[in-house]
Amino acid sequence: MSDSNEEVPIGSNRTDHDGRTETEPDESTAVDETEPPLPRSVIDDAERLTRLKRSAADEEEAAAYEAERETLLEDLEYTARVRTEDNDVLVLHPEEWHDEEAGVIRTDRIEDLGRAVEIPLEGAADPDDWEAVDAENRTLVDDIRADHGDVHGDNAAMLADFMGNHYAKPIESATAAELSEFRTEYVVRNAWPSEAQQEALDRSIELVYETAGEPVPEYRSR
Repeated sequence: MSDSNEEVPIGSNRTDHDGRTETEPDESTAVDETEPPLPRSVIDDAERLTRLKRSAADEEEAAAYEAERETLLEDLEYTARVRTEDNDVLVLHPEEWHDEEAGVIRTDRIEDLGRAVEIPLEGAADPDDWEAVDAENRTLVDDIRADHGDVHGDNAAMLADFMGNHYAKPIESATAAELSEFRTEYVVRNAWPSEAQQEALDRSIELVYETAGEPVPEYRSR
């Protein structure tokens, strides 16, 4: 499955090849905001394979990563593409939405917009360093999980995802503004934390900095 396939962005109208106008359904469509539509591990692996594909040394290596991503999503009847019109975004969506013959997303097949997952791929830092940064972040996450348990470990992993994917930076180097963005935007829209994670989130952020030996930025007032 190629990333070159055309897709209708959420909330947009478009004209199909035969002249019909396709309109996204009303965003009042019921969406479960507490659980991701795919397992978290699948979302993370799809993102990892996409980043590896983007940084691959040659077309053969890139094709291998794309094939692995396709296999990962196949059993769940999902597919993936990178939308480029609004700063590269990885979009994971059900295969049934895609009209393979026409090469478009058929919006009349979309009953629940919440079944799609969108992951920004562009950050403020150089993405070439992403693998090294991610490895460093995961080591810190493992330390927090071992010392403080799974809830804080899961929150640290959530912060690692945000900092690695959006800024390609070590999580303990997050600024107050970045932490505020993580706390008020990313967690709410992209992360689907459990109730226990939400209640422990501020303490988890403190533990990240304590474990890394860094002071916690004052992000709560921003």
